[in-house]
Amino acid sequence: MTGAFTWSALPARVVFAAGAIGRVNDEVARLERGRVLLVGGGASTRDAFLRLRDGLGDLVVGVVGGSVQHVPADLADAATTTARESGADVVVTLGGGSATGLGKVLAFTCDLPLLAVPTTYSGSEMTAIWGRTTAGRKHTAFDIRVLPRTVVYDPELCVGMPARLAAASGMNALAHCLEALWSAGANPITASLAIDGGRRLVEGLPIVVAEPDDVDGHAGNLVGACLAGVALAQAGIAVHHRTCHVLGGGWKLPHAETHAAILPHSTALVAPRARAAIRQASTILDSEDPPGALFALLQRLHLPTGLSALGMPEDGLDEAAHRVTEASRDDPLVPNEEAVRQMLEDAYFGRRPRVNGGDGASIQTAMIGVDG
Repeated sequence: MTGAFTWSALPARVVFAAGAIGRVNDEVARLERGRVLLVGGGASTRDAFLRLRDGLGDLVVGVVGGSVQHVPADLADAATTTARESGADVVVTLGGGSATGLGKVLAFTCDLPLLAVPTTYSGSEMTAIWGRTTAGRKHTAFDIRVLPRTVVYDPELCVGMPARLAAASGMNALAHCLEALWSAGANPITASLAIDGGRRLVEGLPIVVAEPDDVDGHAGNLVGACLAGVALAQAGIAVHHRTCHVLGGGWKLPHAETHAAILPHSTALVAPRARAAIRQASTILDSEDPPGALFALLQRLHLPTGLSALGMPEDGLDEAAHRVTEASRDDPLVPNEEAVRQMLEDAYFGRRPRVNGGDGASIQTAMIGVDG
């Protein structure tokens, strides 16, 4: 029997089409705005950024470039000053999750509507979750004001995306799907979105890693990322995202690659206490061993499997485990700090994920029975 749940659809508009970057002007006009602060990502999106800037023409009153992962406070403060001094009445971002994240900070601090043009599979453009990093700690919150009013998806902008970036950002989106299955706000609607989005990503990521110019592959992955973001926006975050926020804010690890390396192990951590969710994860991954299948997918996509390769110091694992446990103190899926420390150690060394402290075979035991 399906349990009681509440669903509130978030008010986001999605425009999806090849060549949709050419419709941004119309979408700005639809918002009844005319003074654009344009926020960009890194060098890989420079050509698209210049195209968008030229297309917007005199509507652009300010430009903020060089978005940085985890939105450091000094960058956020400088961008806020630019936004206020320019007199902008709308923020338009083009880039991956870093550009979108900075745009969300500006939407919050300056009370401006946000229009996002994603160029990776971040999925954060579909959520009202925002954050910034201060003194080595990443602080996140939910606020409907940071939800982009419009998201413009143009799969042509993803053509030629470097294989590692495509793989990592896709695994980040897949993490949204899986966490949306076991987080506190999960329900049948979020599960349906997460399963559909996850299956698209599992199928599509190997395609674009092998063929970066496959526009149809990119289109399918963008749909998957969109669904992933909607699911997470409703279900909320849990131990996986909290772990990645701790590691990114505290040790400046690369955002998407950290999500990828942690995901097999966070899935293994929650498996004994989230049996229904793990069965749903099996549907996404077409495997009776979801943590093992995720680890194999990392290897297939040629992504690092260990936090050590991403710059995490081994002597930081104890402090990281403490911070994750502290942030997860009300999460019934996190048993204790010792289990979190073991998860981080396994992820640090790039070991195969373990469930219940044993090897991958014990996932079968974790999936039997009813969630307690």
